[in-house]
Amino acid sequence: MASTYSFDVVSDFDHQELVNTVDQVVREIKSRYDLKDTQTTLELGEDTITLNTDSEFTLESVHDILRTKAAKRNLSLKIFDYGKIESASGNRVRQEIKLVKGISQELGKKLSKLIRDEFKKVQASIQGDTVRVSSKSRDDLQLIISRLKQEDLPVDLQFTNYR
Repeated sequence: MASTYSFDVVSDFDHQELVNTVDQVVREIKSRYDLKDTQTTLELGEDTITLNTDSEFTLESVHDILRTKAAKRNLSLKIFDYGKIESASGNRVRQEIKLVKGISQELGKKLSKLIRDEFKKVQASIQGDTVRVSSKSRDDLQLIISRLKQEDLPVDLQFTNYR
């Protein structure tokens, strides 16, 4: 009996690691001499981080700290989608950073087309914001995973439910 093997391609991040990252950034902002008096606030929402500070220069410094802390906690920098910088009250600036999660419909189509074009005996189906890949050969699935890791995509991919 020939059984089929499958895995899911997803784009996700560990929310608790993000919470810890934001806490570390806030702590560093409060302790750094150049940022101490800027009254910079960082608010973590469900799918955004709202940054409020006194200047664009300070904003860039906070971006650097955020990227460094996220990288140390094994969070991909591709999850941050920096919005446009807006003026806030009293010469302050505000920026929303969207948290990218899930595979968009267009990217799902692109991934399944790439898989179907390069691997003939493999099925790829889009299921919401994941792509399920199934095959009769485990070796094919390993090749697909390594092939997808080579692609330069706008999101960070993880491979789950490998069975």
